[in-house]
Amino acid sequence: MQSQKPFSRTFSFEFFPPKTPEGIEKLRATRRQLAQLEPAFFSVTFGAGGSTRDRTLETVQEIQAEGHVAAPHLSCIGSTRESIRAILAQYRASGIHHIVALRGDLPSGTVSAGELHYASDLVRLIREETGDYFTIEVAAYPEFHPQARSAQDNLRHFKWKVDAGANAAITQYFFNADAYFNFIDECEAAGIDVPIVPGIMPINNFSQLARFSDACGAEIPRWLRLKLQSYGDDTASIKALGLDVITALCERLLSGGAPGLHFYTLNNAGPSSTIWQRLGL
Repeated sequence: MQSQKPFSRTFSFEFFPPKTPEGIEKLRATRRQLAQLEPAFFSVTFGAGGSTRDRTLETVQEIQAEGHVAAPHLSCIGSTRESIRAILAQYRASGIHHIVALRGDLPSGTVSAGELHYASDLVRLIREETGDYFTIEVAAYPEFHPQARSAQDNLRHFKWKVDAGANAAITQYFFNADAYFNFIDECEAAGIDVPIVPGIMPINNFSQLARFSDACGAEIPRWLRLKLQSYGDDTASIKALGLDVITALCERLLSGGAPGLHFYTLNNAGPSSTIWQRLGL
């Protein structure tokens, strides 16, 4: 097991664009709390097929106006080159310099995958249109993308994104540090030389976590799944175990040389803040 070559550490938090006035207020309160930790950036997700395009833009503009770095997600599946160019122009006009470029998912019922089939196509288009204007993050999958045919296929697709011009990567969340370190070894052997930041999912709600994990292919270790299941509706015990497990995971990742952490907050400040404090960051 080896750590990545030393990169400066980056800590960041991810939000989703709220749908309601209450959600907007909740996210503002969450941001105020997490901003005190001085993260490198806040990222904001982009719904399937661009379904949250306007709300993503509004959220990142508000984050920028508050004096923080905002990194909108941009997915290409189901989109045209022209629509992507229009979004890039909006982000440049808003002073956004950071993008998380993803393939994304087709909305249910949609037939056409659009003009760009892979995230590497999107990264290439961004570079062709805007040069080095944007810092581009892409996704990485230590436990393999759910649609990858093999480990080699998974690594090949990731390398395409880096070769197309990605600056850094954020991983799908995972609970097994060895999966991350093995992936890093494979990337270094393949000549991939960008920071690969672990994505961290705090454990707050087991049924929600199980649903997310089954959909995205993130493995919940058997012992952890059974232990969380055994607590039933005892949310205090679920949260307490979750904090212990995720803090220990983060400690191992950072001591092993991971170049930072990216927290999937689900618009809640509490769990990420507590883990941050426990880590002494």
